[in-house]
Amino acid sequence: MLFTPDEIQETVNMFMRHKLDVRAITMGISLRDCACESGKESRRRMREKILRYAGNLVEVGRSIETEFGVPIINKRISVTPISMVAEPSGEKDYTEWAITLDELAKELNVDFIGGFSALVQKGMTEGDLTLINSIPHALSVTDRVCSSINLGTSKNGINMNAVKLMGDVIVKTAEATADKDGLGCAKLVVFCNAPEDNPFMAGAFHGPGEGEAVLSVGVSGPGVVKAACEEYRGQPIDVLADGIKKTAFKITRMGQLVGTEAARRLGVNFGILDLSLAPTPAVGDSVARILEEIGVERAGAPGSTAALAMLTDMVKKGGVMASTNVGGLSGAFIPVSEDEGMIAAVRDGSICLEKLEAMTCVCSVGLDMIAIPGDTPATTISGIIADEMAIGMVNNKTTAVRLIPVPGKKVGDWVEFGGLLGGAPIIKVSPFGCADFINRGGRIPAAIHSFRN
Repeated sequence: MLFTPDEIQETVNMFMRHKLDVRAITMGISLRDCACESGKESRRRMREKILRYAGNLVEVGRSIETEFGVPIINKRISVTPISMVAEPSGEKDYTEWAITLDELAKELNVDFIGGFSALVQKGMTEGDLTLINSIPHALSVTDRVCSSINLGTSKNGINMNAVKLMGDVIVKTAEATADKDGLGCAKLVVFCNAPEDNPFMAGAFHGPGEGEAVLSVGVSGPGVVKAACEEYRGQPIDVLADGIKKTAFKITRMGQLVGTEAARRLGVNFGILDLSLAPTPAVGDSVARILEEIGVERAGAPGSTAALAMLTDMVKKGGVMASTNVGGLSGAFIPVSEDEGMIAAVRDGSICLEKLEAMTCVCSVGLDMIAIPGDTPATTISGIIADEMAIGMVNNKTTAVRLIPVPGKKVGDWVEFGGLLGGAPIIKVSPFGCADFINRGGRIPAAIHSFRN
């Protein structure tokens, strides 16, 4: 017998009771050959190429859902950072590029399209500056376009000029989408050590080191991992850790099957499989509740960082045992607005911005989907970004910041973004400023351990 009745029932429970899903299949498409001196012609080429590669993406995703019985929540596209593609055109505003991408996303019925991006870890070209300055308007007139900026790497240090600029851009983006509670900022993320093969939004872009087109998969299963933890109540931590690793292995094998089959049907290479515990606002789909099942009273309580470190490591270990294509971010996300357990922790006072920052030292990404008061100074936002970039640079890991300063909202107010973006209470930000530090500009040099060769 290939599968025992118990194994079949376990798989059914993963989908039906514990909310296991493929969070996203993401088609990455290179647009490097679309660049030319005419913006209009370049956008025409971009449109033609995206339609050629991703025309059947949603159809293939739905057919796999039906045949395999595996929910695929989002179908997405990522493209070469637009700053690289648009720069030869000499245009002084890249909003039209974002509009073209948004039109394509709607025409193809994909949920998001990422790549309105720039890589400025060591400096900024004219094209990079143009893209960054275009972000507030571009995100205010589009619905499905996501933007990301890489501000630092472990090898290059942190571009503090860009950090300062992004504080201003985040404030302007919030103001430009004030009628939607600053929703534009939910589609804007800044990185240190951004991966070139990330299938998750808002940070997905098709890295310049990637091939013509690839299909990558992001798998998520907080509910399944929590259910596994429930079976080990009272057991030593190492026994629990082994159980989490075995569960991650099973989840990854499912994602490998979906990814390779989707890539085959679309006629492209299979890129990577990102096994990340990415929560949703639904009850039973929370990373915070996993930490509580491990033994902390509330996410953010003493022990939370250690529990999250173990969880993230076991998820990664189980993933790499199951697939040679594990990449992207892989681990555990802790976005506040997208995790009902995190929301409860903020409301109960067990978690604050500073504790979230500490937890980002050991999780997959960083300060994610955090709503802050609308009157937070741009330099304070830049300071929060700089802190998170430093954690990534020094620790050789990917870190990110997705803050949403909500116009007109104060600490304790509620803001609703809808869908997978969820909603959140406005969290307190330190009243002490850092303007003199941020206004220095320049670059934080790479840490000494970056000089390994």
